[in-house]
Amino acid sequence: MERWNETSNDFTLLGLFPQNQTGLLLLLLILSVFVLACLGNSGMTALIFLDPRLHTPMYFLLSQLSLMDLMYISSTVPKMAINFLSGQNSISFLGCGVQSFFFLTMAGSEGLILASMACDRFVAICHPLHYPIRMSKRMCLKMILGSWILGSINSVSHTFYILHLPYCRSRAINHFFCDVPAMVHLACMDTWVYEYMVFVSTVVFLLLPFLGITVSYGRVLYAVLHMRSKEGRKRAFTTCSTHLTVVTFYYAPFVYTYLRPKTFRSPAEDKILAVFYTILTPMLNPIIYSLRNKEVLRAMGRVCGILSPRKE
Repeated sequence: MERWNETSNDFTLLGLFPQNQTGLLLLLLILSVFVLACLGNSGMTALIFLDPRLHTPMYFLLSQLSLMDLMYISSTVPKMAINFLSGQNSISFLGCGVQSFFFLTMAGSEGLILASMACDRFVAICHPLHYPIRMSKRMCLKMILGSWILGSINSVSHTFYILHLPYCRSRAINHFFCDVPAMVHLACMDTWVYEYMVFVSTVVFLLLPFLGITVSYGRVLYAVLHMRSKEGRKRAFTTCSTHLTVVTFYYAPFVYTYLRPKTFRSPAEDKILAVFYTILTPMLNPIIYSLRNKEVLRAMGRVCGILSPRKE
């Protein structure tokens, strides 16, 4: 049995759009989303770095979310655009591995960061007197490093395995990036053990954090409804609803894609769902957090006031 990855270094990405004018218009739309996502996430990261009033655990975690979203969308869209505009859909063996590594790292790390943000809100609202101790800067740093390290370890294991599979069928990946399920489909060996490991990883890095987030916000909602202060209740509800909106946009398509049995999946549906968690969510996150967060809006005003030249 001949192993393809011992004789060739190229995969082929079939892409997201057809090579016609409609596809070009859709690509331009995706590139517009990409630019907005890059500006929004880099701006949010810089804002949190520049404004001392945002140097709190919640905003440190938010800065990591923005950084992950920036790397997330940058790992897929530029290559997709280059392939479409050049008319050559190939991606090298090494390039596919690098893309898969960054995608899987960001996917796992972002799920853990969102869970950490839910934990932060839970402690802040349900145990406010213990917040400085339970959510110290040291604990925040542990959460951030833990998210990056665990996400990277998970990514390395999957990337290493997927690049050592024997590929002796078509070399065309029916996706717009090197997605693990789409690559497994090309292998000429029984991969049920590995598919089970993908399922386990999805449960550990997506489903369990999602359940933790659900429990945390359930407790938070209960505490908010029993608050005496209307202003405090409104502020807490606004903050938590913002987080829940981001969590829903991220987890829903991801979990639906990776936890379904292979027999119920189709490449076209997987690609459409991937657009939500790889392209749209990184653009929406900074918009949601800036428009629904008065502290961020006030920080924007302060930073813009400092950076803008004063008239004499």
